[in-house]
Amino acid sequence: MLQEIKIAGHASYSNNGEKLSSLKALNFIFGTNGVGKTTISRVINDPSSYPACTLTWGKGQPLACRVYNSDFIMRNFASQLPGIFTLGEAVSDTLDKINKVKSRIKDLEDGIAQLKGTLGPEDASSGKRGELRTLRSQFESDCWKIKGKYDPFFKDAFIGVRNSQAKFCNKVLDELVANTAKLIALEALKRKATTLFEEGLERHPVIPTIDVTALLVIERAPVLAKKVVGKEDVDVAALIRRLGNSDWVKQGLPYLGLGSQCPFCQQEVEAELVARLNAYFDETYLKDMAAIAAVHETYEVHANTILKILEGIVAINSRHLDRELLRAEVDRFSARLAVNKRLLEGKKRESSTPVTLELLTELWEPIAARIAAANASIAAHNALLDNLAAERSTLIGQVWKRLLDENSASIKKYQQEKDALDKAVRGLTAGITAKEGQLNTAKSELRELEKKVTSVQPTVSAINALLASFGFSSFRLRTAGERDHLYEIVRNDGNNAAATLSDGEKSFVCFLYFYYLLRGSVSESDITSDRIVVFDDPVSSLDSDVLFIVSSLIKRVLKEACEGTGQIKQVFLLTHNIYFHKEVSFDPDRGVECRAHETFWIVRKVEGESKIVGYKYNPIKTSYELLWAEVRNPNRSNMSIQNTLRRIIENYFKILGNINTDKIIAKFEGKDQQVCASLFSWVNDGSHSAHDDFYISADDSVVIRYLDVFRRIFEKTDHLGHYKMMMGPEETVAPAQNPVDAALVLNS
Repeated sequence: MLQEIKIAGHASYSNNGEKLSSLKALNFIFGTNGVGKTTISRVINDPSSYPACTLTWGKGQPLACRVYNSDFIMRNFASQLPGIFTLGEAVSDTLDKINKVKSRIKDLEDGIAQLKGTLGPEDASSGKRGELRTLRSQFESDCWKIKGKYDPFFKDAFIGVRNSQAKFCNKVLDELVANTAKLIALEALKRKATTLFEEGLERHPVIPTIDVTALLVIERAPVLAKKVVGKEDVDVAALIRRLGNSDWVKQGLPYLGLGSQCPFCQQEVEAELVARLNAYFDETYLKDMAAIAAVHETYEVHANTILKILEGIVAINSRHLDRELLRAEVDRFSARLAVNKRLLEGKKRESSTPVTLELLTELWEPIAARIAAANASIAAHNALLDNLAAERSTLIGQVWKRLLDENSASIKKYQQEKDALDKAVRGLTAGITAKEGQLNTAKSELRELEKKVTSVQPTVSAINALLASFGFSSFRLRTAGERDHLYEIVRNDGNNAAATLSDGEKSFVCFLYFYYLLRGSVSESDITSDRIVVFDDPVSSLDSDVLFIVSSLIKRVLKEACEGTGQIKQVFLLTHNIYFHKEVSFDPDRGVECRAHETFWIVRKVEGESKIVGYKYNPIKTSYELLWAEVRNPNRSNMSIQNTLRRIIENYFKILGNINTDKIIAKFEGKDQQVCASLFSWVNDGSHSAHDDFYISADDSVVIRYLDVFRRIFEKTDHLGHYKMMMGPEETVAPAQNPVDAALVLNS
């Protein structure tokens, strides 16, 4: 059966649409003309023509649909109608075969439905497909958590999948298959990412290298360790050596040339002494002194140059250098240079004193190593920059490799569970395909068997018998066409009558044709299949007598669907006729709420859009039904009961049935005829006008007589069944014991 119908994007239905859900065997849909009822019947008849609309079938098994609406009448009422094939007489062996094949078809359909239920629908709302969707959803959530862990460091590696759980999950699975990158430590990847994914990435300048060789050579200069003194073979040499004041003498010697007094003791100096002193400080001495001066000057220049360069390096803001550590190392190196400078200055003043400079190597090597490491890092950075696209691609692969490795357990668990579900889905799908093949074979076999026992003649005979029984004797159906597979409507003289039938006759013939089509087919096969039936305003253009005939036939269909023992499994009845709706939906066993096998709906237009509302009870509560409720009420008002009876008569016989009231009145005699006439008089003139001539005393005896005549009106017009239906099983007609003084006001 149909479980749900969605009507959307057509006629006056919005794009969001309206739904009829939790449908049952009987489904009553009420709505005035033009609100969208026929659209519902058209969607059921041909859902492929309405792509925005959907039908949801129980167990995923669509049933054949028979839809009676205005389209059916226009399509089928012509000079000839397609013949309706039904099962005719046949040998019991063939019928047994048909029953066995039908049983096999049912078993196969049940098996397919069970497999499909286990598999689940295409939308993966349940079954193994649903489990797959749930598993995938959970895995996507897990992957998203993984992404959150890595995203702060590697967001550039996730470009294109950062804003979608599904895309990120797909990327994880793709990388699992295709990633061949080298596994790199996470911290190394972070450092590399800092470089490769830096905004405004550019080449970094190399840090200047410094050559301190000259300083290191000076440290080993021989003159520094040498005692630089005068010539030893001069007679004053022994005295100078004994006194140890060579440097003091050398410093005072220039003053001897300024006078005859000694600059040290102020004594007269002999010319010969001056000569001997000058001889003491010979050429060798002068050369050594020049060497000391040169060493001092060279050291000073190189030291200052190196310090200036180091200060410049320390000032560089480079991520490749630890400036604080370098600053400390440069300060220590600078301090040692200052010490050595002072030592050189002392050697220059006192050349006879040996000097050993403090070694620079132990302080220079950390600085040189740090600069070298920084330049190596800069070189690597620039190399990456020179091959940026390839390096980034490599890094991205390594990031995903690390991600896969660190989360391999959860990924493996997902794969194992998915493989198991995929295997189950493949098995179920293969099973469904196999059973569907068997089902098609069984259906083909059934069609061949049905062809042996089908005929269009039984339907002609049945329709003609029904027409004759209801007094339609001026036309009938007969078989026509090649092999008599068509029907035509003819007069008694054999002439075609299709063009001369009244609208009511056309509608009645079409309905009878549809009614018998419910148990047959326009082809020799597909006669015994289960089906659903849709009646869309089947009583339009019918007079009162035919309306009640149609109602009776439809009730048979409703009963079959309700019992579930025949071919008809579900019925939809759509109408705008309140009285017809009440007639066919009446159920004496229904309580306040609708029964388990039925649903009730109303279709309305709200601001130009069709809206469908479901009810847990029969929502069609008319003033007509309320009038009957007043008649059934043992505490009814004697003052208003006459008007209540008149309004029921008006609604039922005049408005709905259009029955000749004079003929009904003629069926009574004497006082009863007068009472009957009084009931119909207001019908003829209007129930809301004043009628002084028809005032009758409202005592119990008069009320009893009115109620009796009221009942007999229905009895004499062969509508007693309607009376009993509306009065209920007890047919309460006793007069009120405690009449109410005020009249009951009922709106029609």
